[in-house]
Amino acid sequence: MMAVQLVRRSFTVEEYHRMAQAGILSEDDRVELIDGEILKMAPIGSRHAGAVKRLLDKFINLQAAGKVLLSVQDPVRLGEHSEPQPDLMLLRPRPDFYASSHPGPQDVLLLVEVEDLSAAEAQAGTSARYDREAKLLLLARAAIPEVWLIDLSEERIEVHRQPSPQGYQEVQHARRGERVAPSALPDVFLPVEAILG
Repeated sequence: MMAVQLVRRSFTVEEYHRMAQAGILSEDDRVELIDGEILKMAPIGSRHAGAVKRLLDKFINLQAAGKVLLSVQDPVRLGEHSEPQPDLMLLRPRPDFYASSHPGPQDVLLLVEVEDLSAAEAQAGTSARYDREAKLLLLARAAIPEVWLIDLSEERIEVHRQPSPQGYQEVQHARRGERVAPSALPDVFLPVEAILG
């Protein structure tokens, strides 16, 4: 029997967008482009959605004051082969509200991913573990300055700063009773319980 070699096809961001324009991918498809691969994203549960809404509530005044633009589950272009869709980003304000192009790493002040890792997912190693490992390395290599992983199962916020090609050099964990602030907005302290619920 002859051995079959599988060859993966790596997609560019432009090809990914053309698939959507051609109807191969629809707006309802929960997918993102990571390192040239189209990956299915986990469904958003109610606890996950609640955490995103609480974050919006805490950051909305910053947008009203013109300090940031809020981006919820929208793409960020990290290069020719990656366009993830994080749960929330604080972006540098831009007059066109990023209508002419998706933001890039230079536009991101803070990127937030929410994960709700159940015991079954923890054993199976699903998307939450992927967010924690592979996606964090991708974001660090793209020089996203700060990433918060909101871990609902562990009831903590992981704050990742100082990106490098090897990953984030500074990682802090904040739990209930503590506060976190984005490094780009050091006077905006948020109690951890206000985010976790």
